[in-house]
Amino acid sequence: MDLESVTDELYELRPQDFTAARNERAAAARKAGDSELAHHIKDLRRPTLSAWAGNLLVRRRPQEAQSLISLGEGLRQAHRNLDGEQLRELGRRQHALVGALAREARQLAQAAGQPISDEAQYEVEATLHAVLADPQAAQEWATGHLARPLSPPIGFTEAVQTAVPQPKPPARPASGRKQEPRREREREQEQEQEQRRKLDQARKDARATEEEAHALEAEKKQAEAEKEQAEQALEEAEERASALARELKEAQQQRQAARNSAREARERAQAAERAAGTARRKAQRAAETAERLAAESS
Repeated sequence: MDLESVTDELYELRPQDFTAARNERAAAARKAGDSELAHHIKDLRRPTLSAWAGNLLVRRRPQEAQSLISLGEGLRQAHRNLDGEQLRELGRRQHALVGALAREARQLAQAAGQPISDEAQYEVEATLHAVLADPQAAQEWATGHLARPLSPPIGFTEAVQTAVPQPKPPARPASGRKQEPRREREREQEQEQEQRRKLDQARKDARATEEEAHALEAEKKQAEAEKEQAEQALEEAEERASALARELKEAQQQRQAARNSAREARERAQAAERAAGTARRKAQRAAETAERLAAESS
């Protein structure tokens, strides 16, 4: 038994079967004298439903998973090159593939006897977007050992559209009459000022949106940390409850054994009391007989 094989086995299981199997493998490693392996196994975290469904994709659909990883490599290269045409094409493929794989994950979970909710499917999609955006996320996902869903960088899912060069506005038709140079310069200056104003406002809006996105991301990370702590506390409580249930069962068995022993002891005491009574009566009759015989002989 080694950590890699145990990890593969455990993350194949449904989340509700994970904890008991993990504790069993840790106990087996400890019994075999490998306390370090037992410690590492015990540290493995039970996967969320969405993480487990994402792992199923890697395990059951390896070719589709590799297609997504390859698409992510192409997208990142297109972003670096600012290749608008390639971004448009890969963006279309991204949308279609992520949607198809998220639906496939839901079907695989259903077939495995563990349906997932719309929220969990959305988390699977977020994981797939993270795989497209981040090579490290792709590497983590490819192991099939995710315990938590992954999150893409802020704004990645919109980056394909924003990185594509926007078409220039159509040229204004000629007015048909010649304008004075001064008036034309004033008009151009007004247009430039208006464009600068709009650009400044757009930058302000972008900064405000980015700040809001960072704040929301921080809140999300905090919520995920709290969720993980709560799930770990729940897991520990379930383990303690299982231990208490075993102790209670053993105590009940011991109580029943004690009751049986007490009943048997009472029965033996009662039998001894009856035997003693019988013996006393026999002794009394024997004494009476002896007295009578003695009286008759005298």
